[in-house]
Order: sequence, then C-alpha cells, then structure tokens
Amino acid sequence: MSAVTPGSGPTVLVTGGSSGLGAAVVAAVARSGGQPLVLDRQPPGDGVPWRECDLADTAAAEEGTRQLAEHAGGLDAVVTAAGVDVPGRLAELSRQEWERIVTVDLFATVAVVRAALPFLERSRGSVVTVASTLGVKAVADATAYCAAKFGVVGFTRSLAAELAGSVGVTLLIPGGMRTRFFDARDERYRPGPDAALNEPADVAAAVLFALSQPPGCAVRELVVCAEQETSYP
Repeated sequence: MSAVTPGSGPTVLVTGGSSGLGAAVVAAVARSGGQPLVLDRQPPGDGVPWRECDLADTAAAEEGTRQLAEHAGGLDAVVTAAGVDVPGRLAELSRQEWERIVTVDLFATVAVVRAALPFLERSRGSVVTVASTLGVKAVADATAYCAAKFGVVGFTRSLAAELAGSVGVTLLIPGGMRTRFFDARDERYRPGPDAALNEPADVAAAVLFALSQPPGCAVRELVVCAEQETSYP
C-alpha cells in the first residue's frame, strides 16, 4: 500500500471532493504532500484537478476516473466519499429518488473502484470506501440510504478478500459529521442543535492513517464517530 507521507506525493482520487468529508480528505492529502484529484458535480477549491461528473451516471463515473488517472500518470489511492440521501418513508419517495440514492452511494462506488483498479494494481495502491454507521444499524425512513450503505459494507469486505496482496482495501464507517449533508432535509430529519457530530477533518485524518500503512499491513475497517452519537452501535 502506498504511504501518504509528507513529500511522497501520492496521487489520491476523491469522489465528492468538493464538499463535506471529501473536501476534508482533499485538504488532508494536499497538506501531507500528495496530489488530490476530484470527481464531483461542483469544482473543488484551490485549483485541484477535477472532472465534472454526476455520479448517478455510472458510465460517466468510470470514464471520469480513467481520465483523471491517465492525466495524472496513475493513481496511488481512491477514496469514495461522495454520498447523497433523501430521508422519507418508502411509500413517499419516488422511484427516481430511491434509485438515485442507491446509485450514487453504492453503484458509483463500485464503478469508480472498477475503473481505478488497473492503476491501483500497478502502484500497489489503496481503496477507502465510505459507508456509514447506517450501514451497520438500520433506522426508519432511510430504506434507500441504509440499503446502499449496507451494500458498501458488503462490497468492501468482499473486495478486501478479492484484492488481498495486490491492493489495500479499507472500509470507513463514519457517524454524522458537521457538514452541509443535512441542509436540504426537512426539519424533522436534521440533527438538533445539541447533536453529537464529528468534524470532517477528524474523519479525514483517519482516512490518511489508513492510507499511510506500509505494504502488507491493512487497516480493514474504521468506525469513526462522536463518542455520544446514537447511531452506533
């Protein structure tokens, strides 16, 4: 696994790298001396190389990944931080809304990893997938999000077994964070003012810890959440 250390210059592709956890990972990679690349609908800050992509289009996600990797001359790591959610009861969500959540959160994760694999195998690189505490504990009014994030958990555990010895694979299970992820929700689905949430920079530091391990040492899974967050365990 390629180590992320100051001055080593690893190239790390981050989906959803323009906001939230993805932006925190991009900042952490840059501070460590690496080169972040971003796949997102919105441009990242500070001139970070990126490709515009709606991750609901998995073919575009694969092509964007290949383009970024080829332009950069390869990849050392991929972090699939992009995620969406629209809470609501199953009968209230349209088919389009439900399927978009699963596509962006699960199928796009798979698409990006698939496209990145040839580059990661050459570099003995790493993958960090981003699930959620709601990928191990289900709650009401989140059938699409839970289905997708439970899927990310299963996909990543299987991928780790499949790629053992060639590509490092880490499953990140974060709790709620202080990002804009909750902004567009109905008030009833937003964290309250006293909610226990983590700073995305702290979760990004855990991502870099996973990426910093030497070849042959794998951080298989990381749960990172506020101590008093109710969604885990």
